[in-house]
Amino acid sequence: MGVPGFWDVQENARKVVSELKALKAVVTPVNDLCRRIDDLMILHALAVEGDSAETMHEAAAEADGIRRDLDRLDLRTLLSGPHDQGNCYFSIHAGAGGTESCDWTNMLLRMYLRYCERCGYDIQEVDRLPGEEAGIRWVTLRVSGPYACGYLSCERGVHRLVRISPFDAQNRRHTSFASVDVMPELEDVEVDIDWDKDVREDTFRASGAGGQHVNKTSSAIRLTHIPTGIVVQCQNERSQHKNRAEAGKMLAAKLYQREQAQRDAELARLYGDKGEIAWGNQIRSYVLYPYQLVRDERTELKSPHTGSVLDGDLQEFVDAYLRYRAARKAKQK
Repeated sequence: MGVPGFWDVQENARKVVSELKALKAVVTPVNDLCRRIDDLMILHALAVEGDSAETMHEAAAEADGIRRDLDRLDLRTLLSGPHDQGNCYFSIHAGAGGTESCDWTNMLLRMYLRYCERCGYDIQEVDRLPGEEAGIRWVTLRVSGPYACGYLSCERGVHRLVRISPFDAQNRRHTSFASVDVMPELEDVEVDIDWDKDVREDTFRASGAGGQHVNKTSSAIRLTHIPTGIVVQCQNERSQHKNRAEAGKMLAAKLYQREQAQRDAELARLYGDKGEIAWGNQIRSYVLYPYQLVRDERTELKSPHTGSVLDGDLQEFVDAYLRYRAARKAKQK
């Protein structure tokens, strides 16, 4: 990256930086673990030589930490899909439940923003539609970082919330639903699209916060793929050209995902798991009343720490699903 002219072509430079980050995400943890194991061996030898219970306790604690990190590194080997290491588009849509679901979508957005922060991912909001009274109807994010697509794909599906409604004057219990979808960001994959014949483009003014220019000019872009009915839109940039380019990438990603699902029965089944955004199709339930519990319907993992989970502490659920998915695939072979 220090070579003169490296940053002259920004798009190519970003690709190289992204590939470098992905490689470092694999190599750096391995090197760190090797160094820690060497240090642990020295620490253990000192504990034995000095007959020090305190040093032995320190060595045992470090050994436990190394074992946990080895498990995390082993789990990463399960992310071997063609797009698992790359970036993705991450969407949340409100489902059955009206204003309640719009508020639940907003809560999920906060949860996933916190999770991405913990993972060190970069986040860019691509599109958002506010709810009529509160919350948001849908939001789409571009998430960048090593294994972003692989980890976040574990969250694809319907999420159910049970709580006392803050919008109900009678304080009754309500159930709300929202769906999560994940699409890989495609860089080198060619998708056959007849842009002139099959794609309709509409422009409109962006909604929500964004400054005077964003809200007063028709810079937002909506693309409709006529043969399939797939619709994407982007309104995060001031430039109509940039919004068009981002929307084009999203449309290509959706069409690629659709083609893959048609060719691959397993991918089609996984995508079908999302189902209707309503009762009976959830992958995870978040119960805040009459008790506190988060339960993953696929892995049966439970946690009473609802506050921590809604604050982005999701890795335990993601790891459990990676193991569940790997075991299921092994049985199918």
